[in-house]
Amino acid sequence: MGERKDYHALNAQLNLFAPDGSIQFERDREAAAEYFRQHVIPNTVRFGSLRERIDHLIEHEYYEREFIEAYAWPFVEALHRDAAAARHRFASFLGAFKFFTSYALKTFDGRRYLEDFTDRVVATALFLGRGDERLARGLMEEMISGRFQPATPTFLNAGKRQRGELVSCFLLRMEDNLESIGRSVNSALQLSKRGGGVALLLSNLREAGAPIKRVEDQASGVVPVMKILEDSFSYANQLGARQGAGAVYLHAHHPDILRFLDTKRENADEKVRIKTLSLGVVIPDVTFELARRDERMQLFSPYDVEREYGVPLSDLSITEHYEELVANPRIRKSSISAREFFKTLAELQFESGYPYVLFEDTANRANPLRGWINMSNLCSEILQVNSPSEYDAALGYREVGRDVSCNLGSLNIARAMASPDLGATVETAVRGLTSVSEQTDVDAVPSVAAGNAASHAIGLGQMNLHGYLASQRIRYGSAEGVDFTDMYFYAVTYHALRASHRLARERGRAFEGFADSSYADGSYFAQYLEREWAPATERVRELFDDAGVCLPTRADWKRLRDNVVRDGIYNAYLQAVPPTGSISYINHATASIHPIASKIEIRKEGKLGRVYFPAPHLEDGNLEYFEDAYEVGYEGIIDTYAAASRHVDQGLSCTLFFRDTATTRDINRAQIYAWRKGIKTLYYIRLRQQALIGTEVENCVSCAL
Repeated sequence: MGERKDYHALNAQLNLFAPDGSIQFERDREAAAEYFRQHVIPNTVRFGSLRERIDHLIEHEYYEREFIEAYAWPFVEALHRDAAAARHRFASFLGAFKFFTSYALKTFDGRRYLEDFTDRVVATALFLGRGDERLARGLMEEMISGRFQPATPTFLNAGKRQRGELVSCFLLRMEDNLESIGRSVNSALQLSKRGGGVALLLSNLREAGAPIKRVEDQASGVVPVMKILEDSFSYANQLGARQGAGAVYLHAHHPDILRFLDTKRENADEKVRIKTLSLGVVIPDVTFELARRDERMQLFSPYDVEREYGVPLSDLSITEHYEELVANPRIRKSSISAREFFKTLAELQFESGYPYVLFEDTANRANPLRGWINMSNLCSEILQVNSPSEYDAALGYREVGRDVSCNLGSLNIARAMASPDLGATVETAVRGLTSVSEQTDVDAVPSVAAGNAASHAIGLGQMNLHGYLASQRIRYGSAEGVDFTDMYFYAVTYHALRASHRLARERGRAFEGFADSSYADGSYFAQYLEREWAPATERVRELFDDAGVCLPTRADWKRLRDNVVRDGIYNAYLQAVPPTGSISYINHATASIHPIASKIEIRKEGKLGRVYFPAPHLEDGNLEYFEDAYEVGYEGIIDTYAAASRHVDQGLSCTLFFRDTATTRDINRAQIYAWRKGIKTLYYIRLRQQALIGTEVENCVSCAL
């Protein structure tokens, strides 16, 4: 018997320099090995054979029977055998800890494990394959290699008998009547109970003091609805395992906008203060123009706008109609200073990180579908059109509208670039995510089910950009880093569209609404046909050449355009870049496409306390390429996101990081820079805390670097 070592203590040594000044990466690997030896292996249920294990899991209602029986048994055996042959090992202690704590199937008493990582991969591949052996094998290979990782709800729940939904992100619109408000609250409760994060659109609700049935000064505005929603999410908290999570979006030209923002102030009255609900603001181009000219911005009554235009405020381009709205005496309006509005926005972001920002016109200029994007989600990367529902007095549906669910999964950029066939990797991921969409039916919220069935929308994301760039000795935010980001997303977009076209041909139909989209008339492809795309830097050209990744030519795009115009595509939306949390740890990837927040990240993990995670691909010899996000600065982050944004049909969850010396003016400058560069949304604003700077512990890596 070898000496038992404290795996938690071994992991902690990662944050202490070795006597020679190097980082003790090997201690973290030892911690992972000891965690397996001391905890995982003794607490794993053993079976005599795969057949015995699968039969046990089905008989005792751990696994669903159908997804196994969709295949011939010899194929199931072969897939498990081939997955095991890959000899997967977690690259960090936190990756292993996260997987076994949060993803692995456990006995009902929660004490013993019934799966390892390989088992979970195979179960997910079989479930998403739905009897298609080729797809199941492809998904297994992409997941076991780390090239593709389904989002947490899918990877956690696929194949399990006692499971939640395969998706956990939803967007609901709310109309200006009590029936819609009541139904939306109920829908939020239902989705939160199932583990969903829910964003709701408030822009159409009449403002405080607006008339009800022509009686003046009756409406309470958006804040009381926000309080109801906050309490609802707190109540529907997934059996106490996790707090419900919600966000609300309001248009900047709504008369309640300052009341809405004030709910996040630290000194707000408890009657109106919003503590756990996330806030998002929808800002059109005209607001920036008014601020540039130092003019007042007019706020328009949604009640009057809908009466005058016959459409809700949320579905109207305020930039396009601004002057006529101002001139219309039948629309009640008030005004505030545009510059003061942006100052208030920055003050709140400085205090709390909120609100998120949706640049309305930027998102809609890039929107390939007919309709108006008027909100985003809890992580600000989902940008899809929606449509209203109509209800009767008993809250039944007179007309089922279209709300949004998010079917997400991400590629690991470093491993995707090492794929023997990047196009095949992307296509397998698209098919896997499409399977998630087709196997999802949230019947408790018919508008979500209807939207999903009509659009088959997916969100193929990316992670590990910083890790990959640093491994290639390229600085994040540099000209070469931005160039690589541009060309990588350019390639992924081509392959994703090609995969969706193939799905449309196989299914014999396109998504509902294709005929009215910019895909149908070919105009979507204009930017790819106006010139021959190629890397702008020699270093990036070498990266693609060395990886054997062939970038699509203008002729390739022309063929794809003609095929799409003729046959359609199956998925109304294809890409969205989420923040990626837990899946980044188990995949050993830097999160999303933003730079790292720290070379050695410190996390608090329940009873275990502090856990340390080394930035993926970090070595003593490449430390200089791992500048953290605060050092990179907002320009480098925005430039990188802007390069990706022009290829992504939805949004990218973009967090901006500022040093402790930043002011609200710096945040305002960043907002303007992001808007001008074509960023669609901003997620959190993060400021480095002064209290965390300096030598917290002598010889501490995370303090010194």
